[in-house]
Amino acid sequence: MWPHPAASLPEGVRVRVLRLVYGDQRAAAELAARLTDRQAAGLDPLPTHPADLAPGLLRGHRREIRALPDDTRLLLLLAAADQYPVATHAFLRAVAAARLDTRRLEPAEAAGIAHGTAGGVGFRDAWTRIAAYETAAPADRRDVHRLLARVLHDHAELPRRSWHRGAGALGPSGRLAAELTAAAERARRAADPALAAALTERAAALCPDPRHRSRLLAHAAADAWHAGDSDRSRTLAAHTEAEALNGLLALRTGQAGEAFDALLAGAGRAPDRNPTATDPPGEAADPPTAPLSAPVPRTAAHADPAAEHLLARATEAAVYTGDLRRCREAVLVARRLGIAPPGVLGGIAAAVDGRYEDARDLLEATAGRCGPGGDPTLLLHAGIAALMLGDHTRAATATVRAAAAARTSGRVATVSQAMEFRAYADFWTGRPRAAETAALDALRQAYATGQDNGACHLQAALAMFAALTGDGDLCRERAAAARSYALAHGLGLPAALAQWALALLELGAGRFGAAAARLRALAAFGPGHGHRAVRHLATPHYVEAAVRAGDTRIARAAHADYDRWARAVRSPDDLALSARCRALLTPGADALEHYRTALDLHADGTRAFERARTELLFGSALRRLRRRAEARDRLHSAREAFESFGAPHCADAARAELRALGAPATPARRTEPATSRLTAQQLLVARMAAEGATNREIAARLALSPRTIDHHLRGVFTRLDIRSRIELVRLLAEADTS
Repeated sequence: MWPHPAASLPEGVRVRVLRLVYGDQRAAAELAARLTDRQAAGLDPLPTHPADLAPGLLRGHRREIRALPDDTRLLLLLAAADQYPVATHAFLRAVAAARLDTRRLEPAEAAGIAHGTAGGVGFRDAWTRIAAYETAAPADRRDVHRLLARVLHDHAELPRRSWHRGAGALGPSGRLAAELTAAAERARRAADPALAAALTERAAALCPDPRHRSRLLAHAAADAWHAGDSDRSRTLAAHTEAEALNGLLALRTGQAGEAFDALLAGAGRAPDRNPTATDPPGEAADPPTAPLSAPVPRTAAHADPAAEHLLARATEAAVYTGDLRRCREAVLVARRLGIAPPGVLGGIAAAVDGRYEDARDLLEATAGRCGPGGDPTLLLHAGIAALMLGDHTRAATATVRAAAAARTSGRVATVSQAMEFRAYADFWTGRPRAAETAALDALRQAYATGQDNGACHLQAALAMFAALTGDGDLCRERAAAARSYALAHGLGLPAALAQWALALLELGAGRFGAAAARLRALAAFGPGHGHRAVRHLATPHYVEAAVRAGDTRIARAAHADYDRWARAVRSPDDLALSARCRALLTPGADALEHYRTALDLHADGTRAFERARTELLFGSALRRLRRRAEARDRLHSAREAFESFGAPHCADAARAELRALGAPATPARRTEPATSRLTAQQLLVARMAAEGATNREIAARLALSPRTIDHHLRGVFTRLDIRSRIELVRLLAEADTS
């Protein structure tokens, strides 16, 4: 179990601590106790050099290494240098070239420290390998690196050969720095940012020019970020003067408002400064910082691509903060620089100004750039544009392609960001379980890669999925975690999304006044606390809650603006929801035609969950008007849809309406596996419990409280109609074999 210092760490810090120490609990405990207050809070990067992580543990391993014969230590040093931080797979060739005797490995095997493998040497664990390297004298380390460099001849091995040549250098060398820089460029083109980071950082260490060294460190920081090593990236960036790069990192790890300021300032200065690591060279170079920015085509011969990239990322910062009005500032900077507003910038600025038709045209142009094989960040912007247009199919396509392109190009950090916005497309499609599973995977990636702002956004999305499936305890816990972090970091988007999730939970439970109050509060929240786009998206739920609570004055005004946008973008789903709002605001039998219009429009849309909700509201209205036959059909259709979506609370509402109608509420059919009745979170908890994990252990692994895990297990037992963990083990085994 974790000792007290680690047990109190935020989840993102705890995950990165474990990653840095290779999952070793002893090292994790030692590192947690050594963190500064700012590091423990996630404000400063964690240490990354092995000697700074767990020196006590490392001392014990070093003593074991020193007890071995000199020839054995040499073989272990050679194997360690061949494996980390750059794996070169040249151990056996180096042994042959130096005529070393591999039988001298036997003392290490007898001590249980290492063993021979087909490709060289296997160490007991990562810390033993580190000790084998760190225990050696600097001169011996340089010698083995030079030996490894001599045996790497193949063209594909040239970047690794350069790495060993650099590691074997005695001191600064402009020639070696240039060789390493060129090797790093080849690694980037080969979609290997981790190798590029190691090469560029070594080039910086050997570079005799301080100004050029700073630029190399900025490139290494960008490479490390793409490789998912956020702590190394932030540490390197702190030793540079690349303000724009720090703004790009702050967008995902710090204050989004400060990120906007830094990125906008960097864009404004771009044409007047010398190139830095935030400048994208030509496309063939595939620069390390281009994926950190939103690449867009040049719009004029004199346009600076770096300025375009930084403006696009400033737009993302405005989206995260919720201060969409600041997009106007970015548009003014773009005009001053003579470039077209990149990405979704122009569309958002037009929408903020109320120019909805202009916004539609600009967003449509951006959403159209979602073809396969594109740049991950450009595809992400296409997805955001499609979401604003209400085109959830295209949004899902663009974000999935963004994640796939990011994986292909080695840009690990971009994958979870793409999945953040994929969640919006998944909210209403009727697949909350599969969507929740994808969001949980993205949450783990965000924590592991140090993207705590993205993790906050995903926590809010998971709160929404919990609201859709009626899991009140989980929704409130996820929403509280998201809002706590979001408000401390000025992230209006996840703060507003979490508030919407809580309101939807109230709405599903029939607490209409509470739901209306929460959604009405969104209109009063400023940047960093609320979000204009989320408030707009939540309008149909606000209208429903307000009408059923008996307060329609503000609801009518909200619907008028929503309807204007829906008509501008011509989204079937948005038009259907606008018609539903009109039905709710229309008294008596006159509302029925609006409901029918809404269902006709839903038929051309993709928001299956909202269609079912429209049928529920329509059926309820028909019941009150004594249209029994049609009401029964609508309510049964809604019930069946909600059951298939895994939203039992909504299905229960449909059953209640059927009972009020005097019609039998047909029980849910059980033709699918029993586990299909569980939400993704419940299934995950159930499998961990079946494997023998305690509630406290499950809570630690999922970043939830033991109380919430207990609630989940009670829900699992209820839905599966079982009473013990023994029955759970049996049922899951049967489901896996069926």
